Amino acid sequence: MHLHGGGLEGIGEDVVYQAADHLALQNAGPIHERTLAGRFALGEFCQLIDELDLFPVAPEWEVSRLYRRWTFHSAALDLALAQAARPLHAALKREPRPVTFVVSLRLGEPPRIDSIERRLARYPNLRFKLDATSSWTPELIDALIATGAVDSVDFKSLYRGTVVDQPPDPVLYQRVVEAFPRAWIEDPDMVTAETAAVLAAEHDRITWDAPIHSIDDIEALPFPPRMVNIKPSRIGGLAKLCATYDYCAEHGIGAYGGGQFELGPGRGQAQYLASLFHPDTPNDLAPVGYNVDEPAAGLPDSPLMPAPSPTGFRWGVT
Repeated sequence: MHLHGGGLEGIGEDVVYQAADHLALQNAGPIHERTLAGRFALGEFCQLIDELDLFPVAPEWEVSRLYRRWTFHSAALDLALAQAARPLHAALKREPRPVTFVVSLRLGEPPRIDSIERRLARYPNLRFKLDATSSWTPELIDALIATGAVDSVDFKSLYRGTVVDQPPDPVLYQRVVEAFPRAWIEDPDMVTAETAAVLAAEHDRITWDAPIHSIDDIEALPFPPRMVNIKPSRIGGLAKLCATYDYCAEHGIGAYGGGQFELGPGRGQAQYLASLFHPDTPNDLAPVGYNVDEPAAGLPDSPLMPAPSPTGFRWGVT
């Protein structure tokens, strides 16, 4: 997404999941040109964006409205900072710090450890966030333990009607809890009695991702969390994002960042925010080169060194 003003440009990345929603926007051409033309303070512009329908055709998922709203807000932030000739960290009076990251993987069906072994052979210090499935065998889990590289395990219990759905499985939960006693546990099922019982003594290492779109969602969790995944695109707005960071800081809640398959500037922008607000946590923000099955040599290791642009909301490493 490109916004222009004063001879400068601001960019954001649309992370709506459905291809049809992207195509509908591209085919429509520039939208709300007359409404968005003019002179605004950043907050005023973002508020205006929140009042507009940014989809020429209704999106397949209603939550996509949050994702696209962040696309415009992030581009507006980039443009406003460019016009002010300042980088984000200077405006926030925070120093960028090296960003710890993990590589997020699903191990296939049937699950195999090959994809992890290939990455570790080239990048021996790599850390992982893994989607656990009922097909994980004791032998596979033993092999994962032997790597010593698992920082987080995602149970995906809050997804419905997707390719990553994972039904409640107390046997799987018990195996994971025992195998990885220091790993974070993301999005477990805390409603089903059997899985909740397995996790009764593990609340301090349970984190939440999929349900977090707002402060209200954090307050609605089954117990006060120690850690949550704050995805800027899922929060869906600049003011809401800042309020969420403040809320977590005030309540002693840790945070880590996550991506939504960004392939361009959006990944760097999420890394930039992580460097300012939660650089030392297991951020699911690995450079995009790690997404391929056999990552090339020469990718940045964790932690990512700070790479903010001289002005704007841009980060040099994606």
